[in-house]
Amino acid sequence: MRNLYSPLEPYATCYLPVSGGHEIYVEQSGNPDGIPVLFLHGGPGSGAKPHHRRYFDPARYRVVILDQRACGRSRPRGRLQHNNTQELLADLEAIRENLGIRRWLLFGGSWGAALALAYGERQPNRITGMILRGCFLARREDLDWYLVHGPPHLFPDAWQELLSGVPPAERDQPVPYLFRMVTGRNRKETLRAARLWDTWTGRLVSYCLPPPSAPAYQEDTEKETPDSAVRRVGIELHYALNHYFLEPNQLLRDLKRLPRVPVTIIHGRRDITCTLSASWELHHALPGSELLILESAGHLAGGAEMLEALLNTTDRYARMSL
Repeated sequence: MRNLYSPLEPYATCYLPVSGGHEIYVEQSGNPDGIPVLFLHGGPGSGAKPHHRRYFDPARYRVVILDQRACGRSRPRGRLQHNNTQELLADLEAIRENLGIRRWLLFGGSWGAALALAYGERQPNRITGMILRGCFLARREDLDWYLVHGPPHLFPDAWQELLSGVPPAERDQPVPYLFRMVTGRNRKETLRAARLWDTWTGRLVSYCLPPPSAPAYQEDTEKETPDSAVRRVGIELHYALNHYFLEPNQLLRDLKRLPRVPVTIIHGRRDITCTLSASWELHHALPGSELLILESAGHLAGGAEMLEALLNTTDRYARMSL
């Protein structure tokens, strides 16, 4: 079993002003003269963590990490105004230009994989390759799987717990109700809605994941506050309600815009959050891509099989001298 690279601190951090009054937290670590790689966190609404720097050989890579709009350390926290996929993509270009990077490798999981694909299709001349984990394609069918056809039937107890906090008339479509509650002014209701959604999503994404005490995550011990959880859930539901600010099937439709660069897709067969079929369709629609199916892995990156596959892939891409 492989372990993450040793902990390291950023050699540079900044807050980059962008449109709509947002400021994006950006950090760089590793080798300033190394292969530029952009790490895109999942969510939407999540943020970068210290262990995200450690998927890359610090002697070979210049690792660029950001907290997406209103996420993590970016400011103002939780703001939904001027917060959509098109503006996220513009932020990535602003970061690239600000750092003087001509082209970079994209590394993203789940929503981060969707954002990587959208960026590559919009800026094909700016990417050297993509490493995509647990791909989310942001289609209606992907959200329907999550809320209708899939996990509600696999985890009926957890699903019933979520619905127990939703009025009967709203239970066919709980997301709009939870969004209204989590963005409302009644603090008790906002906290309850965030807790309901977190309990549901946490049960699914942590399926097959090692316990929180696993060595890979020991440095990420800062406990999330109730208010930060409300902000995170608000952003996640904001994107879900707006179909992730993408046209139907946009990511697969526009694959022809991608350049012929190395693309590795890694997906756990036990991933019940983002289905393997999405990565399968992406692989077969993208000539020259590589698909690694991991038999014992789930959705997140902390399991031994997924961790080894990610590290082996970043090492291999480093040897390719992108």
